[in-house]
Amino acid sequence: MKTVAVIGLGTMGAPMAENLLRKGFAVTVYNRTSAKAEPLRAMGAQVAATPAEAAAHADVVLTMVSNDHSIEQVYYGDHGLLETTRPGTTIIDSSTISPSLVARLAADCSAKGASFLDAPVTGSKPAAIEGTLVFMVGGDTAVLEGAMDVLEAMGRKIIHMGPTGSGSITKLAHNALVGINNAALAEGFSIVAKAGVNPTAFLDVVQNGTGGSRAADLKGQKIIAGNFDNQFSLQLMLKDLKLASRLTEDMQSPSPMLDAAKSLFQMGQTAGYGEEDLCAVVKMYEQWIGRSIGQPTDK
Repeated sequence: MKTVAVIGLGTMGAPMAENLLRKGFAVTVYNRTSAKAEPLRAMGAQVAATPAEAAAHADVVLTMVSNDHSIEQVYYGDHGLLETTRPGTTIIDSSTISPSLVARLAADCSAKGASFLDAPVTGSKPAAIEGTLVFMVGGDTAVLEGAMDVLEAMGRKIIHMGPTGSGSITKLAHNALVGINNAALAEGFSIVAKAGVNPTAFLDVVQNGTGGSRAADLKGQKIIAGNFDNQFSLQLMLKDLKLASRLTEDMQSPSPMLDAAKSLFQMGQTAGYGEEDLCAVVKMYEQWIGRSIGQPTDK
């Protein structure tokens, strides 16, 4: 079995590493906050002190961190993974980062004789735990085929999007849709709640009508219950919407709905909801209508 280094043990990275261990891979892990590595050590993972140490003897290196700055530190910082990257290594980045940084990573990995795949995911925390993530992958077909066993240990579907950068662009377009759909769901809830219509009945209609969406399926009951436990945070969604907006600006591609969703999530971040689940954006509407979505008025 291959040796896999997993760098970044946050909401997504830790369960991804757990699934690799369960599937029999030899796993080395690194996280800036070392305490997060201890449960994986108990499962049999080796714990590295730096990204360079984690990558030194790995066949495959998987990075899963929060943003461009964190990725730059992991790859290029003191004891960054490129210090020890060996020819023949496959490096997979599953973070959501800018396409320009993806191009830089791919070029610098190639200069070390390593292969690079940009392979962000969709599915959030529950799918990471269950091993049912969907990977959208940019890079060489042969490299992807060689890494399929690793990706299939963590996901239910691996989709090759095209050359390097295609995975990153796909993820930004996808998360633009996620942000827009969640903003739309919050607005729909606010209309019925303000009018005193039962939001549970409204959700039933949405899920069985043409207004249905994965946002409604995954977040509708959380909104009604006032449960904003973090599966994918509002602040991370805002970060992704900003990256998507920058991409559309660079391409001179109009994106009015993306712009509206980004503004709404920025309001949520400013209001202090950044570390809650992204569906906490509904709290902005609750402020504006002066009532909770989950407390309908009986008629």
